[in-house]
Amino acid sequence: MGCADRCHFIPPYLLRHLAAAGPAQVSAGSRSTLLVDDVLRERRLERPPVRTAVAGAGRFVVHSADNTEDLPGRPVRFDGDAPSGDERVDDAYGGTAATLDMFEEVFGRASVDGAGSAVSVTVHYGTAYVNAFWDGAQLVFGDGDGVVFGPFTRPIDVLAHEFTHGVTQFSAGLTYRGQSGALNESVSDVFASLVKQRVAGETADAADWLIGAGIFLPHVQGRALRSMKEPGTAYDDPRLGTDPQVGSMAAYVETTDDNGGVHINSGIPNRAFHLTATAIGGHSWEAPGRIWYDTLTGGQIQPSANFEAFATATIQSASRLYGAGSAEADAVRAAWSTVGVGRAPRRDLAASGVAASEPSGASVSASPVSRVSVRCTGGFAGLSRSASMDVRSDPAGPAVAALLSRIDYTSLIGWTPMPDRLVYTVEVDDERFDVPEQAMPPELSEVVRLVLGDQID
Repeated sequence: MGCADRCHFIPPYLLRHLAAAGPAQVSAGSRSTLLVDDVLRERRLERPPVRTAVAGAGRFVVHSADNTEDLPGRPVRFDGDAPSGDERVDDAYGGTAATLDMFEEVFGRASVDGAGSAVSVTVHYGTAYVNAFWDGAQLVFGDGDGVVFGPFTRPIDVLAHEFTHGVTQFSAGLTYRGQSGALNESVSDVFASLVKQRVAGETADAADWLIGAGIFLPHVQGRALRSMKEPGTAYDDPRLGTDPQVGSMAAYVETTDDNGGVHINSGIPNRAFHLTATAIGGHSWEAPGRIWYDTLTGGQIQPSANFEAFATATIQSASRLYGAGSAEADAVRAAWSTVGVGRAPRRDLAASGVAASEPSGASVSASPVSRVSVRCTGGFAGLSRSASMDVRSDPAGPAVAALLSRIDYTSLIGWTPMPDRLVYTVEVDDERFDVPEQAMPPELSEVVRLVLGDQID
């Protein structure tokens, strides 16, 4: 299944560094990102949001949430309207129009679902919200915290990335975990880069192949959130750490964080596309983009596809579209071979510096709780935050113990991870369970709030 609920843009590893080294304003500014609102958290993943289209929207309409978390918000600018004067609204308008144009004019796709449905976009979501997401029904963007992150509507590829999560939802439906999840992320980066390059009129050789360039404020030591050309080189900042993305199977990271490292390992198929596009030359949205689009929408891959299955499918698409012995097919084969898909060893988790733990059953011992740990991962930038509490000595310990006793842990089993969506890993002594933000019961939301403290609202 693709993105049938909310899909966030910020990945987990950045939040970990921001929590450890960021200024107080950063923690405050990202509070609404970590615990959005309890109503949305209580909604189950298998029931995606359904919203009535606004009459007269045309291809799309941009709303303003006016810094609340109510969706879709107040309609501000419809397709065909003059500029509104609200910079965030007008940025989203331009990005949505350009993304719809590319999918329609290059790939013959009418809207995100292929059926011409009007696209709903919301800006000014939350207070200092440092993320963007596709929630299964619409695109949503925060204004950033004004300390590390600027507005998420500013880089056009952020919007195109989230739009493509919707396209994946309505086509291949790549499961958002492990290699299929990394492919889901990579596909969004690929088409986001194509939109950005098409707007600029760039060839593959001239493009910067950066994702999220401009999302960091000027004092941050980073060019972007990701580099498709050189995964692992996008940023190196004291607050953010060093970009952990990998670009070959020799460096593949096994982890339980971020739904199996979907934002870290997506660098491998990202680099494969970059190598394909630069080898073919010319405009990336032409032959390379057509090959990837045919693979995504042609029905030859399963939701659980791994890198090798996707690579095989792209070679088949290139051969079908351009000939088995064509330069295009040869470029695709060489690209996947260069990144080592299907033949290279994976990097040992312990050597990667990424913590991992094996999930256990969703139950908690009847004995008194002594320690609770919470880790939040996921989101567009792959950020993470974590904290622990000694329940026996912390002033909030009795409240946490009482809340834990009221939770039906069996209700937390069986959820499906979604693209760019925040996930909370809660460890209660020796027991561990993972819950997406939109499925959090109120008692667990309060436990997370008490344990993470000033890292969240």
